[in-house]
Amino acid sequence: MRLLASFLVAACLGLAADGRDVDVARRPRGLPHKARIQALLRSEAGQSARWGILVRSLKTGRTVFALNADEHMTPASNTKLFSTSLALERLGPDYRFVTTVRADRAIDGEGVLVGDLRLVGGGDPTLSGRAYPYQKENEGGDPIEPIVALAEQLTARGLREIRGSVIGDDRRYVYQPFPEGWTVDDALWEYGAPVSALPFNDNAFTVRVEPGEVGDLARVFLNPPSLPFVIDNRVMTVAERRGKLEVDRTPGSRQLRLNGTVGNAGARQLLAVDDPALYAAAVFQDVLTRRGVRISGEPGAMHRYRADEPFDAGYGVELARRESLPLTEVARVVNKVSQNLHAELLLREVGRVRQNEGTREAGLKELGAFLKEVGVEEKEYHFEDGSGLSRRGIVSPTAIVKLLTYMHSRSYGADWDSMLPFGGEDGTLRSRFDKAEAARVIHAKTGTLGTVSALSGYLTTKRGARLVFSVIANNYTAPGPEVRKVIDRIGLALTAWEGQ
Repeated sequence: MRLLASFLVAACLGLAADGRDVDVARRPRGLPHKARIQALLRSEAGQSARWGILVRSLKTGRTVFALNADEHMTPASNTKLFSTSLALERLGPDYRFVTTVRADRAIDGEGVLVGDLRLVGGGDPTLSGRAYPYQKENEGGDPIEPIVALAEQLTARGLREIRGSVIGDDRRYVYQPFPEGWTVDDALWEYGAPVSALPFNDNAFTVRVEPGEVGDLARVFLNPPSLPFVIDNRVMTVAERRGKLEVDRTPGSRQLRLNGTVGNAGARQLLAVDDPALYAAAVFQDVLTRRGVRISGEPGAMHRYRADEPFDAGYGVELARRESLPLTEVARVVNKVSQNLHAELLLREVGRVRQNEGTREAGLKELGAFLKEVGVEEKEYHFEDGSGLSRRGIVSPTAIVKLLTYMHSRSYGADWDSMLPFGGEDGTLRSRFDKAEAARVIHAKTGTLGTVSALSGYLTTKRGARLVFSVIANNYTAPGPEVRKVIDRIGLALTAWEGQ
């Protein structure tokens, strides 16, 4: 009798009688959603993590499932739900960013500009070759295209010579390149690129390593090519298809050390620049020079290190300008591909517009005011940045569900929903859920950081009910892909909920 009882309990929880996992999330019928979720949490990967989960009906507000819903969890990139919703609310869906080219005086009749030419950043995240509006199949085009467009406006005005320097001016925001909680290692890679009001090409560049003859040094190319970097290349060519490339750089330096091997497939790495404004100025000067403009000075940068330092965005004469697409398209890219730098720019632009201070702190202050309106209490969260790359951010699943419920109720709620990745289809969910067709009804933001995996958003059940949910796993010891598989199967299990 005792053996029979043990078998029934195991079956109820979705486990085999001997304790092996059963893939209950994929059964079309059988166990109710709660039992399926409980079984997944009792799997080996599930038991290795600390979980925070809340699922509610959007129609009735009924709690469908909850576990540690009010506990503080590290959200990783679920933080972007807060920065993008804040920007949409405070700036408006049609808000546009503007980049200008300015000088102290106009170009004279001989095509000469006396003095410096300044590329003035307006916090525009779209100043790159990235495809806008978002297209899941389009990897983008030439990264210098926006810079070329500005240069062509100048040459159309007759510019032939600059008796001065090309300056990258990012003083719209106080220069705070790295928020609290980012690590030194982050600064090497594109995902940890420094924050600047002049963000060209996501403040990153590509290092492409191509093989030479076997036994010879590999060849190294940069894109864009006109960068102030010194390359110490020690990569050797091997006969295998793939080698092992190692990239190193002292924080803040412009010397790259490349070691290891490369095979006939070559290798690529996407790295962060050290000074975005100087980077943009160097590329701008190269583009102008290639169009026949003589420039006497070297590229330079202008930063503002304190909020009380004066800055007049409208000084001098405007010689060229570029506007971004509407904010809805910027926010869509942030959430679809989880772009850290763009989320940070949105936070600072909100601070500049609403608090008259282009700083991380001003943006976070405005975020606090917004969340109070949403009904999220201060004790439910603590943020240090707008992207979630900071290891110091915390939030409860309840707070995330409150935010998502609020955004669903807004006049642009349907558009907000469409900004999130679709399960198995696009963005950071493109390869998740084993690309199952059933996952297309799950629209949610991912979050991944060390031992953090999160998924929060909306889904539609097989009966047509709409659910809002937040699932966060922290401090797990199992491999990350296994934990994310548990999260995916929780989402699929929820699609079988039979309520309203």
